[in-house]
Amino acid sequence: MSKTQRFKRVGKLKQPIFTTEPEHETRPSLRSKSVTIRAKPKPKPKLNPFPISDIPVDKLTILPPEFCQIDSLDLAPRLLGKLLRKDDVVLQITEVEAYRPNDSACHGRFGITARTAPVFGAGGHAYVYLCYGLHSMLNIVADKEGVGAAVLIRSCAPICGLETIQQRRGQKTDKPVLLSGPGKVGQALGLTTEWSNHCLYTPACGRRRFRTLRWSRA
Repeated sequence: MSKTQRFKRVGKLKQPIFTTEPEHETRPSLRSKSVTIRAKPKPKPKLNPFPISDIPVDKLTILPPEFCQIDSLDLAPRLLGKLLRKDDVVLQITEVEAYRPNDSACHGRFGITARTAPVFGAGGHAYVYLCYGLHSMLNIVADKEGVGAAVLIRSCAPICGLETIQQRRGQKTDKPVLLSGPGKVGQALGLTTEWSNHCLYTPACGRRRFRTLRWSRA
């Protein structure tokens, strides 16, 4: 994982962030270490670190495919603050990790296989794989078709469907530990490897569809 780039919102998430291009400060680091993106602090009233709110579905806009069809290192920070929705669960992305095909930990480094074929698709699709035979890891495919790059969703904050999330996780808490890991995110969304290669920008067809969403102010 020497070239893997990690992007994370630091500190407690106090309010949902719905901007497409959040302001960031980049802390330089050695190439062998991860890169952390810190959001510029803004004065806000103290709130529950994980606000659970009702989001009007008709106000959510699906991100277009072009949003993800860029270099994974550019896509990763753009995903921070965006929303993932499946069934009644809505999560806000708080930490991601970018993978390029020349990274030692990237699944696309050895070429196309039955397992890794989805990561070579066009940006905007899901790549879900099983880690240690237990954890479903959600990745957002990046770049153009054939590149083999993706962004791993490492952690999220619950926005809607807390009870469903807690039931799936088997943990009755609303603290950050509830979704502080990629396996926990996959479990909270109820994902399996069957969701791999799922198109994230196609309009939903029933409540089982899984979508990447962003807030759209009318």
